[in-house]
Amino acid sequence: MSTATTKYVRRYRTVASTVPSPATVHPHTRACLQPARNPEEGEPMTQENMLTGAQIVVRCLEEFRVTDVFGLPGGAILPVYDALGASASISRMVLHQQQSAGHAAMGYALSTGRPGVCVAGSGPAAMGLVSVLQDALVDSVPMVAITGQVRSDLIGTDAFQEADVVGASLPVTKHSLQVTRAEDVAPALASAWELATTGRPGPVLVDITQDAQEGAAAFQWPLRVDLPGFHPVTKPNAKQVRQAAVRLAASQRPVLYVGGGVVRADAAAALRALAEACGAPVVTTMPALGVMPDGHPQYLGMPGMYGTVPAVLALQRADLVVALGARFADRVTGRASTFAPMAKVVHVDIDPAEISKLREADVPIVGDLAEVLGDLLPVYREVSAHGHADLAPWWGYLNGLRSSYPTTEDAPDRLLSPQRVLRRLGELSGPDSYFATGSGLHQVWAANALPLQEPGHFLSPCGAGTAGFGLPAALGAKRAHPEATVWAVEGDNGFQISGSELAVCAAAGLPVKVVVLNNGSLGMARQWQTLFFDGNRVDTDLQSSPSPTEWVPDFAKLAEAYGARGITVSDPSQVDAAVREALSTNDRPVVLNVLVSPDTMVWPMVPDGVSNDFIQYRRGQAPVFDSEAGA
Repeated sequence: MSTATTKYVRRYRTVASTVPSPATVHPHTRACLQPARNPEEGEPMTQENMLTGAQIVVRCLEEFRVTDVFGLPGGAILPVYDALGASASISRMVLHQQQSAGHAAMGYALSTGRPGVCVAGSGPAAMGLVSVLQDALVDSVPMVAITGQVRSDLIGTDAFQEADVVGASLPVTKHSLQVTRAEDVAPALASAWELATTGRPGPVLVDITQDAQEGAAAFQWPLRVDLPGFHPVTKPNAKQVRQAAVRLAASQRPVLYVGGGVVRADAAAALRALAEACGAPVVTTMPALGVMPDGHPQYLGMPGMYGTVPAVLALQRADLVVALGARFADRVTGRASTFAPMAKVVHVDIDPAEISKLREADVPIVGDLAEVLGDLLPVYREVSAHGHADLAPWWGYLNGLRSSYPTTEDAPDRLLSPQRVLRRLGELSGPDSYFATGSGLHQVWAANALPLQEPGHFLSPCGAGTAGFGLPAALGAKRAHPEATVWAVEGDNGFQISGSELAVCAAAGLPVKVVVLNNGSLGMARQWQTLFFDGNRVDTDLQSSPSPTEWVPDFAKLAEAYGARGITVSDPSQVDAAVREALSTNDRPVVLNVLVSPDTMVWPMVPDGVSNDFIQYRRGQAPVFDSEAGA
């Protein structure tokens, strides 16, 4: 393992001490690699600038303008922590588990667009980041994970807390590499930063042996990274852009299908300009929520398994789908062979591997979304000036769906409607608030009910669906935006996975707000058991008492034990007062324990593995629609 990865590091060693030409560097990378001093003042390699490998790690992070590192000290990473302790510009957030540290880094990255940095020790500590790296890879989140490793002479001996973290993480990162010499630390970190932030963003792991951290080497900065074979295309092909514009102008039933790539490219404004110019309806996947403001007349909501009826059926009846930074994931398409059966496809993505991977593209465009949309809009205006399709019949059909199938609110057993709670929470908190969720029913309720107005304000483990993401991600977002209101939206089980991080929030003076939609069950699995397993609920009801006020634990009391404020909400009349109390509490975290019926479900829903045509508005109630709608 070490021989191969060391060869990789040496092959991609930095080759010059000048900053890359701005014309050849992605904007995010250009900002990250901006040196602290004039490039012409680069330090010569002398004995005076000899540093330990651990000190070089910190110097690199400082040069990357990193301000926050999330992690947990451990034996094999202690040299790095010792060096971090001497940094005047980097703050350290120590969490209770490595997965939480990684999710905090993701929350930081998702809310800022800048890479999140997490640090862990060797063995089980490093392996605790693997599920986090999968989250970040699938959702295209820029991250750099730095892990400690046993001494290089112990690799392969089953030494205490040795683990092949490079081998374990390679499938769930853009790349993983191991460093065994102090002189390779800076080149490896510079390469990792470039990989994480250039092209399609994603996580990169750098595993550094203890002797590499303790050894000495000359530090020289700035550095130019040379990665042979890694040259992401950002500028789109002009001919394909024109083909897309022609098809969009001619389409009678177009849909703009928008994914998280628009957020990663900081292209929300360009997307809105194109949408308003062409008049097409817009649907957004969960990572793209907020790209079109809630309430915008062209916005139909989220498509897919738990999407809105107008969004799902718009795609099913479209004659043109313009996919912008979206993956055609199974949760959107349902049975892929039946997805958007009448539509031609324009697919835009910076990752050429995504083009035609799951749906053949009639017009494939590889490029950065900001550049593609910047080129597409003027060409569309030029083409449409000579004539474009009348979309009035199409909008007549879609507006009919909106009227007939609005967003549902469900409140069995006279308990609270989670949709109403979240709607009021969003309205009272304001459009600049951030919301981080775990995975489950609460995640979908939040996606469909929160009145999101801006991109990058909904932070969620969309592709991997990791439970317990909400609170640590909210912590990371709050570190990045100390003046903003930041909510963690969690279920009762997910909150118990990472709820101990409340103590971290309290100790650090981070007044994160938490709403626990407490249904006393594993809600998503329970819904599926109810619908598809004849109601045979095996191990999904977590409480023995039928009374929600007697459920264990009492999250309001648990919050107090962690130094937070706890409030239980059991009646609709209490919602506004509880939210206002949480918003006015800024000296400590707050937990709202909102009691929800276990029988409250997510609707609409498309059953797994079938066509999106089988969407149900409520249990046993399917929409009535005209298969020739808008034609």
